[in-house]
Amino acid sequence: MNKRDFTREKTFVCDTCGKGFANVNHLKGHIRVHTGEKPFVCDTCGKAFARQGTLNRHDRVHTGETPFVCDTCGRAFSQRINLKSHSKVHTNEKPFVCATCGKAFSCPTNLKAHVRVHTGEKPFVCETCGRAFSQEVSLTRHVRVHTGEKPFACETCGRAFAALRELKRHAKIHAGEKT
Repeated sequence: MNKRDFTREKTFVCDTCGKGFANVNHLKGHIRVHTGEKPFVCDTCGKAFARQGTLNRHDRVHTGETPFVCDTCGRAFSQRINLKSHSKVHTNEKPFVCATCGKAFSCPTNLKAHVRVHTGEKPFVCETCGRAFSQEVSLTRHVRVHTGEKPFACETCGRAFAALRELKRHAKIHAGEKT
C-alpha cells in the first residue's frame, strides 16, 4: 500500500468551497486562499505568504540553498518538485505534448509556458509600468528594476545581485582568485 492508497476521513470542511481536510490546521491554512491573509513575511525582501512552509521554501531564494540533488548528474534544486521534474530529463520522458506544434515536455508547467509562444498570451503584468510577460519568473526579475531589490548576495565579498545568474557569473571571479 502506498501513500496515495491511504485516505483519511476528511472531517474538516471549508465553508466557502466545500473542500475537505483530515487535519484542522490544513483547513486553517486553506482558508487563507479565500481571505487573502498572508501572515508569514520574509525578513529579507518583505514578500508575504499564506503558509509557513511556503515562506521556508522561499527563503532558499535568498540563501541559495539547494538541498535536493539529482543522483544521476549532481544538479541541485531548492525544491523537491523541481528535482522530480528534472529527473525526467535523464529518462527522456516527455508526456506533455503541445497540440499546436507537437513539441514535448517533461512537465505540464513547461508545456503551459510554451503554449504562450503560440497564443501570444502575456498574463503577468508589471503593476508599476504595465509591461507584460509570458512567464511569471520574467515578471519577478523585471520588478527588481523598479524596486532595486538584489536578493542574491556573494558570500565572499557581500556584493548583491538582482538575478541568481549574475551572482553565479560573479562567483567565478572569486573562484579564479583561489587557484
